[in-house]
Amino acid sequence: MDKTFDRLPRTGLILLAAITLGWGLNWPVMKIVLSEVPPLSFRGSCLFLGGVGMLAIAHFSGQGVRIPRGRLPAMLLLTLFNIVGWNVLAIYGVSLLSSGRAALLGYTMPLWGVLLSAWLLGERLDRRRLAGLGLGLTGVVFLMGDGVALFRAAPAGALCMLGAAFSWALGVVLLKRLPLGMPAAALTGWMMLLGSLPMLLVAGVFEWPRLHIPSLWPALGLVYNVLVAFMFCYWAWNRIVLMVPVSVSSLSSLATPLIGVLGGMLILGERPGWHEGVAALCILGAIACVSLAQRPGTKAP
Repeated sequence: MDKTFDRLPRTGLILLAAITLGWGLNWPVMKIVLSEVPPLSFRGSCLFLGGVGMLAIAHFSGQGVRIPRGRLPAMLLLTLFNIVGWNVLAIYGVSLLSSGRAALLGYTMPLWGVLLSAWLLGERLDRRRLAGLGLGLTGVVFLMGDGVALFRAAPAGALCMLGAAFSWALGVVLLKRLPLGMPAAALTGWMMLLGSLPMLLVAGVFEWPRLHIPSLWPALGLVYNVLVAFMFCYWAWNRIVLMVPVSVSSLSSLATPLIGVLGGMLILGERPGWHEGVAALCILGAIACVSLAQRPGTKAP
């Protein structure tokens, strides 16, 4: 288990930077994959392969992979919100919205995460974290720009992404509330593997006629999802969640939609504007509030 800190240590900051790039760039990549691969088949297959890969890494590196006795119900609950709820709702949301706008709605997660952590975990919302929340949400609003009108035109997509954000936030809080005492690699592997099974089952019933071998770029997108977005980023995210309070990990994730929007501009041809510049400053300020600054006299436990 990772030691708990009040702010992100150096290792956490390195992992956060890698997650920001890995997950941020994956939003436009998902749009490319979805052009040829049905949504549940896409996410289910990536989760299954990623879960098997993570459990293999945990096993051959000498870590335990067994779920502790009596903890299977907790594992299933964590899987429901962290994996199934987030991935199913997010993949349908991104299919109905532009990749950048879907990322922005998905990363309203910190709002829900901070509120749920105060309610369910009793985490203290000091001025530093409240300032980070305010700056981060201001950045997301600026990044949305005129996207609100687009959300009104696609309410199902917007609701899917908001539901995904809430599911992820609740899953993160439960990960702290229901500790399983497992290495991060094994925990990640089991959640991905168990979460993939209902998706693949439903995909086998409803999406089978639409399956075919994808062309080069969607195929490379699948590989990217398995190796980077799932195996590495999920493992790194669980490490961060176990390191720090939920309010810190949640707000620290706010840089990811910024990369998602920039990635959409580079890969899908969208053009940046002044909204993105203001949003970048706000989001970087939010991360600084919860990850870098520390009140004088305060020590990490």
